[in-house]
Amino acid sequence: MNAPLPTAVDWSLATHQVLSRLGFGVVGFVPDGGHKRLIELCQADARMRTVVMSTEEEGIGLATGAWLGGAKTVLLMQSSGVGNIVNVLGMVKECRFPLLTIVTMRGEEGEFNPWQVPMGEATARVLEAMGVTVRRAENEGEISSLVKKALRSCYRDGSASAILIAQRVVGIKSFQEQRNQ
Repeated sequence: MNAPLPTAVDWSLATHQVLSRLGFGVVGFVPDGGHKRLIELCQADARMRTVVMSTEEEGIGLATGAWLGGAKTVLLMQSSGVGNIVNVLGMVKECRFPLLTIVTMRGEEGEFNPWQVPMGEATARVLEAMGVTVRRAENEGEISSLVKKALRSCYRDGSASAILIAQRVVGIKSFQEQRNQ
């Protein structure tokens, strides 16, 4: 993977600290290299329960059940996974419960896999069409503040928000690296 752009901010650590400080107890994810460090930090946090999902739409049920049980949930996914949750996002909108999704983008400049491009290009529009407020982070330094803003609106309004993290922030995989994994 090409190295992410150098910055002074560790977005995974800053995001974990925000989630931990605000009492997020459930983290649902489909394994993803872009979220690797954030997932590891959440797994190491005794106050958080991480749940590996086989598909992203399971996360909506996870978040719904956790919310009904009094727990806060964040879902971590790639932009390609957004296509898997479109239908169940209707439940989030209709039931008006808070949902935060942090999405690592694929299909942007430098993408080696052409199958990632269509959903990468459509992610923001798809989420917005389903009533999700979308915020986009172009650099590491803005991610944790966007997460805080999204959380305020989610829990104030009973709505869904997604933070889209630009592919250049998490790094771009090469075809050769992908074949060697």
